[in-house]
Amino acid sequence: MNNLSPEEKQIGKENFQAAIGSELTRREFLLGTGAAIAVSGAGLGGMYFKYTKVDKPVRIGFIGTGDEGGVLIGALNPSFVEVAAIADIRPYNVHRAFHGDWSSDNAMKVRTGLMAKYGWKSEDEARKKVPVYGSYEDLIKDQDKLGIEAVIIALPLHLHAPAAILAMNSGLHVLTEKLMGHSVAECKDMGRVAKKTGKLLATGHQRHYSILYDNAVDCIRQGLIGDIHHIRAQWHRKADTWSPPLPSDKKLADQLKRAEADLKKVAKAAEIVKLQHKIAQLKAQMADISETAAKNFGYQSKQTAWGYEYSPLEELIRWRLWQRTGGGLMAELGSHQLDASGIFISAMGEPGKKALPLSVTAVGGRHLLDNQRECEDHVYCMFEFPRPGYFKEGSKTEVADATKKVVVTYSSINGNGYGDYGEVVMGDEGTLVLLKEQDVMLYKDAETKTSVGVVAGKDGKPVLDTTESGSAVAVGKMAVESGPVSRGYTEEIEHWAWCIRNPSEENQPKCKPSVALGDAVIALTSNVALSDPEKRARIDFKPEWFDIASDETPDGSKPTIEMS
Repeated sequence: MNNLSPEEKQIGKENFQAAIGSELTRREFLLGTGAAIAVSGAGLGGMYFKYTKVDKPVRIGFIGTGDEGGVLIGALNPSFVEVAAIADIRPYNVHRAFHGDWSSDNAMKVRTGLMAKYGWKSEDEARKKVPVYGSYEDLIKDQDKLGIEAVIIALPLHLHAPAAILAMNSGLHVLTEKLMGHSVAECKDMGRVAKKTGKLLATGHQRHYSILYDNAVDCIRQGLIGDIHHIRAQWHRKADTWSPPLPSDKKLADQLKRAEADLKKVAKAAEIVKLQHKIAQLKAQMADISETAAKNFGYQSKQTAWGYEYSPLEELIRWRLWQRTGGGLMAELGSHQLDASGIFISAMGEPGKKALPLSVTAVGGRHLLDNQRECEDHVYCMFEFPRPGYFKEGSKTEVADATKKVVVTYSSINGNGYGDYGEVVMGDEGTLVLLKEQDVMLYKDAETKTSVGVVAGKDGKPVLDTTESGSAVAVGKMAVESGPVSRGYTEEIEHWAWCIRNPSEENQPKCKPSVALGDAVIALTSNVALSDPEKRARIDFKPEWFDIASDETPDGSKPTIEMS
């Protein structure tokens, strides 16, 4: 994936910048409402996704403040949302929610904590503004007392549906972390409750709010890379981050001992503060929730088929590893990139209509890591998507031309991080390379060493040309030169809040239930294909699986809530 030379990357970035900045690709935006929104105070996200600043921040409860919850707290814009309470059963997570994550400089950049976000000087001051609940049920029950209108949910996957359904039935809008639900049946229940209650339900597939991805989609819509016929996506990691230490782990005691020793040696004030925070965080992690408390909150012990027994506390802290609580690599990582692939393929077709996959073949297993997990550590999937012209006009099932397909290959592995993560989108006229949600590069065909311009073709449509350089106008350059590239977390929360403040049929989150269900069906059907590696089954997707009103699901589970 990431095997381009620095010079080739630079050429690709320049090509992409020229393409998104050209009048051919951005004229419609520049002549629309973008300029007015740019000065409205909503920032670059508002300018691109056409929302403005809200008159009054939406008061929210924040449910689940672990790793992903901490990222969302770090992405909050206080002008759009005001955190009125948090709920988490782990004292360690509560500590990080207030103070931020001091485990590394990078962790602190993305998990800044509520005190830094709102300017509170101490945890005592912060707790007066933001009371802490253990169970999410108690927070939702106190919604009138708290004056909240909505909740953000970043709990383990198996709790997304119960918490979201309770919140919506209690009159609250919801933004839940991905995956939408633990099963397709749960996702359909969530969508049905959203419709019945009239509450907004958004799911956190943040690529829908990435400006770089939006501009990449614009390049595809304008035909700059031609017809997409293949997408290669991957998420490769060297380190296993899904097995964090338990409170009694000797690693934590050793880290604390080293940090305390380092504190005696440093003299710079900034280093002293950093180490003091790190020591406090390690102590909070070592004094985290007990086995008894984890069990009281519904976490369970289990012995796997191969003899490994894990406790309720291990199920809680390492929830991504277990079938009851998590969804494995496809739910946690693959869902993001298959979502992006669907966005790219959809850009070739009718606006507003999402391309849905035709089939999946998948293999995987625990190839390198130990058996102290149920989820795979290696996954390899191949999907077929329809290109425009595959179906007969007006039909979702009758095939007009079976050759018109896009093949998407996906791999997610642990044990080797070569290439990191990203997508390569291949058209018959050019190639888009997207790396780590930070860099987008554009090439004519497979050419990586020649400068590419954007010119008008014979029919007036934009085409890539290797003899001219495109000139980037200000609004195009802004997307790539305005500082650190946003991954879309801030924009998805801002737009959700704006939709709450501006209710209408048209103002809906970009990842609304029908869209989020599609992403969940793809990930969870892949897990069904992975569940029997000996058969290496090909599964054909059924349109009914993607329909919230249908009771059909890929794994045979049934929704429990009737469609209103």
